[in-house]
Amino acid sequence: IPVRAPGGIRSLQLEAMVVRPGDGAAHPLLVLNHGSPRNSNDRSTMSPYRFWPQAVAFARRGWVVVAPMRRGYGSSQGEWAETYGSCQSPDYASAGRQGASDIAAVARYMSGQPYVSKGKWISVGHSAGAFATVALAADAPNDLAAAIAFSPGRGSTAPDEVCGEKQLVAAFAQYGRTSRVPLLWVAADNDHFFGPRLVPLLTTAFSGAGGNLTFVKTGAFSDDGHQLFTTASGL
Repeated sequence: IPVRAPGGIRSLQLEAMVVRPGDGAAHPLLVLNHGSPRNSNDRSTMSPYRFWPQAVAFARRGWVVVAPMRRGYGSSQGEWAETYGSCQSPDYASAGRQGASDIAAVARYMSGQPYVSKGKWISVGHSAGAFATVALAADAPNDLAAAIAFSPGRGSTAPDEVCGEKQLVAAFAQYGRTSRVPLLWVAADNDHFFGPRLVPLLTTAFSGAGGNLTFVKTGAFSDDGHQLFTTASGL
């Protein structure tokens, strides 16, 4: 998918997978957004096909699903743009906006395809992709109808360890001040990236600042509830 790098004139190609109903009709768009691995060496090995079961599940419900790899992931062009800096002083809010810019660019391109119905679209994300989706909702394109975030966050360095928790809470509060698009936030009780102690701080910061939030907490899932959405058996 061709996108223009923010602030630049160069067009970049983003790797993506498109899954859609086979009835020949136009359907509404859903952008499906991946997370970010703890090990930076794993970014280049990522593939949109990891989301194949999820994309098929949405397509069977009438969506055109595009699962893009954002800049710096998989085979997509461009430098990795979602760095938040050091754990001592992380800038999570800016990192999320970089991811959001890729999501918005993909949606603009896909909205011009003949098999995508004109009008509203939604963004669905997991982990860092969910965090970018929350950032997107804070500066929402006019045609973004809603957002779904499975276990949103950044900065998980090890199980149950997040660097710069105060800065992460502040980022969600910053997003909440301008976010009015309906956001569904789903988190499992045994998430070991962003766990049950931290999640209430994040959701309260977001909704307390004015964000339009519906929060759903599920029971424990497998060994790590962070994989609730990405494991096929979790569907």
